[in-house]
Amino acid sequence: MNAAAIDARAVSPSQVWSWLGEVADPEIPVISIVDLGIVRDVRMDDDGGCTVTITPTYSGCPAMQVIADAITEALHARGVAGVRLKNQLSPAWTTDWMSEEGKAKLSGYGIAPPAEQVIDISRLRSGALAAISRREPTAPAIVCPNCGSRHTEITSQFGSTPCKALYKCLDCREPFDYFKCH
Repeated sequence: MNAAAIDARAVSPSQVWSWLGEVADPEIPVISIVDLGIVRDVRMDDDGGCTVTITPTYSGCPAMQVIADAITEALHARGVAGVRLKNQLSPAWTTDWMSEEGKAKLSGYGIAPPAEQVIDISRLRSGALAAISRREPTAPAIVCPNCGSRHTEITSQFGSTPCKALYKCLDCREPFDYFKCH
């Protein structure tokens, strides 16, 4: 630990959020775990510890142990000795939790961000709303992060990681990853 141990009660949750905003996702280092929406809650505990609640991007995500270690290391480096991690699986993570700043960082890095929001079908009712939900979904236009063209096509449902698909731009001819909505 680089810093002298401090009582986490002397640290504000917003300060911890700020520190966690500096922790990069191990698979996409340009985006933080906060921008990705993995960090769900920060609580300063009565015993002087800090509990950070995280949700994996999908069950079995191989990066979660690396993320957990990075969170613990980041807080220990700032003197927070009592770090507890809580994995929360419900509600399941969704790309809707990504920050707009994070989506912009993805695009700047050459990865097209999710092009639509995930729809919660649990609230659909019968009647007109149900009829709408039975229509074939229209595929969103995926914008090329290299040239901004919407003239793109999917090459493979699977990109460099399970959460991405591989696309190519038909204008600039460059391939790129697309962060799938889920």
